[in-house]
Amino acid sequence: MAIRGIKTYNNLIINILNRLPYINKRRKDFLVEIFVLLLSIKGRINFLQLSRYGNFKEQRYRQQFEKQFDFLKFNKELVLSTGGGKYAIAFDPSYINKSGKSTPGVGYFWSGVAGRSKWGLEIAGIAAIDLENHTAHHLEAVQTMINTNNDFTLTDWYADIITTRKNELSQISNIIVADAWFSKKKFTDKIISADMNLISRFRDDADLLYIFKGQQSKGRGRPKKYDGKVIVERVL
Repeated sequence: MAIRGIKTYNNLIINILNRLPYINKRRKDFLVEIFVLLLSIKGRINFLQLSRYGNFKEQRYRQQFEKQFDFLKFNKELVLSTGGGKYAIAFDPSYINKSGKSTPGVGYFWSGVAGRSKWGLEIAGIAAIDLENHTAHHLEAVQTMINTNNDFTLTDWYADIITTRKNELSQISNIIVADAWFSKKKFTDKIISADMNLISRFRDDADLLYIFKGQQSKGRGRPKKYDGKVIVERVL
């Protein structure tokens, strides 16, 4: 299989891998080939396909894929070395259709296309928005795992994905961009506590109230806290 510009890809990948710790030459050679194959093979990719087009046997691919690799750190270095310099971090979960009950993490998740919750899987995508080049670079995909502990909600899970990756993400940007679902106090407080900022919008059914700043009436009863509902149409 002839790959156009393979030398350019190899040099770029090797330069990024050299910045990552604890990767020996054997591992580097394998990763260089894997990245090039993933960019080159059309259609479905599995271990059999990799052995067919690559230089190693199927068993070698299986063994190497069992080892951990920090894709977030690799993609971060790639973005910082090739991007425009001004970024924001995009965060967006996506539904994946999956039948059956044995797959880890399977459950009911919101599908934006269907407009309802459906049975399947979900991945939370993290990307770097390149403001100069008007594009986005993928950083990492994290599978959503349902927790039976009621004290740890889905909002907590999403927030932990961002906060536990704070050190790597902050080197790109401390601005998180997410849709209206994430404009919740619980999620926002965790993002702010990690010294990051959230850009989102309120939900269409958000109930906004003015804070009462007038003089409190004398007498018994609780002090007045709010001063009427915000009519969004009039504000805009």
